[in-house]
Amino acid sequence: MPLFWKPYKSDVTQFIDELKAKKPTLEAEQRAGRALLWDRSIDREAQARWRAARVPQQPYVYQTK
Repeated sequence: MPLFWKPYKSDVTQFIDELKAKKPTLEAEQRAGRALLWDRSIDREAQARWRAARVPQQPYVYQTK
């Protein structure tokens, strides 16, 4: 390899690096936002009730009985 060779960085990677440099709290904000929607404990009882109350769908939905 020549001495002037640099590893390739895509435009997207450069953009993300610049964004993180401009706003260092970005990752913490992303984690907090994710915790609001996804990182929750599962209520097993409610999930079991929901499954038990589910009505099976007909093979052909638009057909009347």
